[in-house]
Amino acid sequence: MDSKQLHLLCVKENGLGEAAAAKLSSQERALLEKRTDGKYVLLPSERAKFKVVLTGGVFDILHPGHALTLERARALGDILVVVVSTDARVEQVKKRKPIHSAEERCNALSALLPVDLALVGKENMMETFERVQPDIVAFGYDQQPFALPAHCKSVHLAEVELKGHKTSQIIRELGLEGKTLEGKTVGFGKLARNRKPIGNAGNPAKEGMKPKRSIRS
Repeated sequence: MDSKQLHLLCVKENGLGEAAAAKLSSQERALLEKRTDGKYVLLPSERAKFKVVLTGGVFDILHPGHALTLERARALGDILVVVVSTDARVEQVKKRKPIHSAEERCNALSALLPVDLALVGKENMMETFERVQPDIVAFGYDQQPFALPAHCKSVHLAEVELKGHKTSQIIRELGLEGKTLEGKTVGFGKLARNRKPIGNAGNPAKEGMKPKRSIRS
């Protein structure tokens, strides 16, 4: 794995433990350092070689507007990490229960070409910043930017003009207001594909990473 792949693995696992780090090659381990909590993360000198973009949202019913917004966010850097709102956060902000659980929404986003890694958010956003270490935070057109760590650049993405592609409108038209769908997923056509996960606790060195591809290819 290269530095970007190692960083994604470290973010996914929130730092690598001794067992996971031991399964890496000597060249890969040389790119890591041990934190004070005993977990391994990418060396700052390696981390400085690429730009990480962080964005977030509900993503309850994926539609072309989401995909194009994520593509724009991905174009801002080398890696795109998407943070998915928790179910409790959806109820708080949207005043309704989510159609899909946070885990289901996270899994669906992980299949989209622009997304390198999707995570379920934390109540304390600063925990997510510490975990992801973003250089850029991309806010959606309908999101209110907030204060960021000093090293982070804020980008407010423009609205994607696609008629009829609003989650709230889709929910109303499908008659799903106030309902949840258990064990179901939403299709997203050519924007999705099968891929191997980013490492795993059993053998992170041998698991595949999503190759560099553009949604336009």
